[in-house]
Amino acid sequence: MDPKSKEQFVHSVFESIAPKYDMMNDLISFRRHKAWRKFTMQKMEMPKGSTAIDICCGTCDWTISMAEASGTGEIVGLDFSANMLDIGQNKVNSRNMNKQIKLVQGNAMELPFEDNHFDYATIGFALRNVPDLVQVLREMERVVKPGGQVVCLELSKPSWQPFKSIYYFYFQKVMPLIGKVIAKRHDQYKWLPASLVNFPDINRLAEIYREIGLRHVKAYPFMGGIAALHIGTKGSDRP
Repeated sequence: MDPKSKEQFVHSVFESIAPKYDMMNDLISFRRHKAWRKFTMQKMEMPKGSTAIDICCGTCDWTISMAEASGTGEIVGLDFSANMLDIGQNKVNSRNMNKQIKLVQGNAMELPFEDNHFDYATIGFALRNVPDLVQVLREMERVVKPGGQVVCLELSKPSWQPFKSIYYFYFQKVMPLIGKVIAKRHDQYKWLPASLVNFPDINRLAEIYREIGLRHVKAYPFMGGIAALHIGTKGSDRP
């Protein structure tokens, strides 16, 4: 699939699954995605007043977590799916966070913000879906300040047998059936495991972080490698 076609297809996938997105995330990950995000927030060590942009923010759970940690800092959630943002906006409204959180419909490949603007740039469970993951990481690196962090929480590829075989059976066979029964979206949830096929493993993604100039790169695997956290810091000498 060429990048433009992939972008259009992924957009249609997330527009269609938005109403059941949160429930399905809980089901297919056995709610582990919340524990992984909590661990990520601990590793980010976000000071009060910090600013952040949450790329492909979806329904804004991570966006809101960062706003709670920051307290007063500007937090931006960006996504290309209007349906996802609508759900996220309802969450923001219910928490009276409208003044702190700004939601923007936009493209992760071309972030509509100036250089060196945020303390953090994050992306959760979405990097494998973008047309060009290196370009997205470069954009994230561009908009963070020197000393700022680029943070990716994403599915990964376990290597330990027999767990690897069990995982891929669940991911490729069982999860689409859950999507069909619960969300009435079989093809969309069949796409999600397919999106991992050409995605780099934990070590290669860490190398890409270093190749684009990020420093002090750290990678943390979860549950035998089915997901991973990557954190890199923008050097103080970066323009």
